[in-house]
Amino acid sequence: MAKILLFPFALLYGMVVKIRNKFFDWNIIKSTSFNRSVICIGNLAVGGTGKTPHIEYLVRLLSQSKKVATLSRGYKRKTKGFRFAEVTSTATEVGDEPLQIKRKFPDVTVSVDTDRVNGINMIIKEIPDVDIVLLDDAFQHRRVKPGLSILLTDYAKPYTQDYFMPYGRLRDGRIEMRRADIIIVTKCPLNIKPIDMRVITKDIAPLPYQTVYFTSLKYGKPSPVFGSTNISLAKDVDAIAFAGIASPMPFFTFLEENCNVVEKIAFPDHLFFNEKKIRSIFEKFSRLESKNKIIVTTEKDASRLLEIDLAKELLGDFLFYVPIEVNFFGDQKDVFNNQLIKYAGKNKGNYGIY
Repeated sequence: MAKILLFPFALLYGMVVKIRNKFFDWNIIKSTSFNRSVICIGNLAVGGTGKTPHIEYLVRLLSQSKKVATLSRGYKRKTKGFRFAEVTSTATEVGDEPLQIKRKFPDVTVSVDTDRVNGINMIIKEIPDVDIVLLDDAFQHRRVKPGLSILLTDYAKPYTQDYFMPYGRLRDGRIEMRRADIIIVTKCPLNIKPIDMRVITKDIAPLPYQTVYFTSLKYGKPSPVFGSTNISLAKDVDAIAFAGIASPMPFFTFLEENCNVVEKIAFPDHLFFNEKKIRSIFEKFSRLESKNKIIVTTEKDASRLLEIDLAKELLGDFLFYVPIEVNFFGDQKDVFNNQLIKYAGKNKGNYGIY
C-alpha cells in the first residue's frame, strides 16, 4: 500500500525526464561531440548492473591496440572538479570504482569529473594521443554525444519490467533504450538456456541496429587486501562476509557455494567505513572459534578500506577480497570483441548510429 502512494511522484518524475530528453532530441539542449572515440557504458535504472567489471573488460580489450582513458564522476568522493586517479590515490579523493580500475590497470588513464564535457576536454588536453574515452555510468548524461553506447540491464531486474523512481528503479525512460547500440543483459545465471535468451531478447525488442548480448560474473581467487598471503576457498574455511555494493546477493551466494559463511553483512552501496563498523566486523570475527577463518569482502569495498589504518590494524592478514570479471556466453565473446574492435579501428570521432 505504501508503495502505491509513490506512484504519483513517479509519474511526475517521468514527465520531467521525458521533457528533458525531448529538449536534447530537438537540439534545444546541445550535446557535444569530440574528435576522439567515446564509448558510453550505463543503465536506465539505479543500482548495480555490473558497470565496473564491464568497463574493465573494455579496458583489457581495447588497450591492446589503442590508448584508452576512462572517465567517471567519482561517486561519493570528497574532492571537486576534474582529477586524474593515481595508484596512490584514495577512494575519498577519486571514488572507489575509479580507484579499483586504476590499481588494476596502472598504465591506463583513469579520471573523474561530474562535468563529462569538461572531463573529456581535460583528458584530450593532457593526453593528446588518447584514442578512446570510456564513459562510466553516463547513459543518461546526454551533454556528451558518444560514438557508441552500451546499455546494461540486470537479468534479475530488467528495465523492461521496471518503472520510474520512486515507485520503481528507473532514472530514465524505457524508450531511451533506442539510443543504445549494444544492450547487455548482465549477471545471468551460469545455467541460462538459449530459449531463455530468446525470450528475454524478444522482451527487449531490439531495434534493427542494436545487438543484444548476455554476460555473467566470474569470480576469481581471493586476494589479500593488506597482507601478502593468498588463500583458497574450501568448505572447512569459516568466513565473515560483508559487502557495501548495490546487489550483494550474487557475491554472498558465490561464497556460500565455496566456503562456510558464518555471517553475511550487507552495507549500503559505496559506504565509507567508520571505526564503529570496522570494530563490529572485527568483533564478529574474533568470536569465531575456528582456526581456519577469514574475512571476505568485494573488490570495490577493498578499495575503500585501503586508506583506513584501523582496518589494516584490526583485520590485517585475515581480510581478503574476491575479484570479478565478465563472462560472455558461447561465441558471443568473439562477436562482441569484433564489434568493439571494428568500431575502435574505424572511428576517430563520434559518429553514433542513433
